[in-house]
Amino acid sequence: MNSPLSSKNLRIFSKSVACKCLVLVGIALFYRALLLTYSPRNALSNSLLFRDRHMSDSSSTGGIRTDKFLEVPQIVWGLNNQKIAFARACLTARMMKRTLLMPSLSASLFYKEVDKLRPIPFDKVFQFERFNSLCSGFVRLSRFSDVKNRAQVFDLEKGSGRRWTVERDLEHLKQSARNESIDEFEVIRLIGKNPFLWHDHWPVEDYAKVFECMVVVDEISREADKVVMKIREAGEAERAKLASKTEILGPVPFVAVHMRIEIDWMIHCKKLEQRKKISEICSSKREILDRVGNISGLKTPTVLYLAVADTLLEEKEEDSSVLSGWRDGLIPFEKKKLGVKEEIYGKYSYLIQSAIDYEVCLRADVFVGNSFSTFSSLIVLERTQKARRLGFMSSCKDGGNKWRSYAYNLAGESNGVPRRWMTNMTHSSLQAISYGSNSVSCSSG
Repeated sequence: MNSPLSSKNLRIFSKSVACKCLVLVGIALFYRALLLTYSPRNALSNSLLFRDRHMSDSSSTGGIRTDKFLEVPQIVWGLNNQKIAFARACLTARMMKRTLLMPSLSASLFYKEVDKLRPIPFDKVFQFERFNSLCSGFVRLSRFSDVKNRAQVFDLEKGSGRRWTVERDLEHLKQSARNESIDEFEVIRLIGKNPFLWHDHWPVEDYAKVFECMVVVDEISREADKVVMKIREAGEAERAKLASKTEILGPVPFVAVHMRIEIDWMIHCKKLEQRKKISEICSSKREILDRVGNISGLKTPTVLYLAVADTLLEEKEEDSSVLSGWRDGLIPFEKKKLGVKEEIYGKYSYLIQSAIDYEVCLRADVFVGNSFSTFSSLIVLERTQKARRLGFMSSCKDGGNKWRSYAYNLAGESNGVPRRWMTNMTHSSLQAISYGSNSVSCSSG
């Protein structure tokens, strides 16, 4: 018969062994969890989880972080080169999942003499809040006052030269975006060339999204309204003169013609033709007059608004005037003849004048430009977007497309007419728009 003492000792011993086993199992599970946590696969998973959490918290909008910023140099050159440069800066910031700090544009054209450049804030030309509203989740713009620590800036230099290829530039951007030590900085400041000269890594559709968000401020829009109203009034006055001869029942249409025949352009385009070994860049005044006059469907009367350099407004001889030589039924006007050169345009800097002219040409019933002009190309891009929203994927045939555009420097489907022109929205880069092209067509892709 067992004694009570021995049974008690046995129970105590059993409990002791069980406790030790539980402790050992617990230690084993702890180390297993520790090893799994720091395994390469799980380290990657944890890193991605952290990134996902980081990108979906309150400091990001559609993946674009609102507490990390990209700063770029002052943007220079003409209005439309500046628009392209701005869009390229936005898309670079998007690639780095950062918010672009609102850059300065340039009111003047002294881009070769930096000390003479007159900076102008982006929000003096385009609507800041509207931009962020329209581009929400795609790209984002912020003010410098949103930066908490201006001392925490990392200078990232953009490479240049022939060895700095498109591929090398793209890899440099990707590595910089992945580099955690760089990404810790609140502000990355890109230094080097103007953004217009940066390599292009984005399709036309991405640029188009940014351009659509760039709505001019109300003051510029109102001034453009005044110019368009003057053009319409001129058309009504011409219709009254013709009385029963007119073919038009509704408003008198107006055609905007972006005429590039000033001396500095002709010198530039001749050199470009020699370098590219093509002969469809320059157009004489006579060629423009003939081709515009042969556009099908133009009624009598039709008002022409000639968007030309101011130097061409001072021509004294009638033969050299941009107003002379047009066929019957086409009534030409420019700023001076409309009476808006001093009253409207004269109040503003070069950049604002260009913005007003851009808006006027954009609103025309028909637009005719040069396919090697950035100004013309961006107008056609925006008109193409408007046409596509109405269901017109091409302008190859006459019809209800109210956003028709033509390139007067390129021959059309028959002799003596300009080529119908829509932007090809399937292009993988903005090369054709940034630097011009003679391979444009009536299809948007």
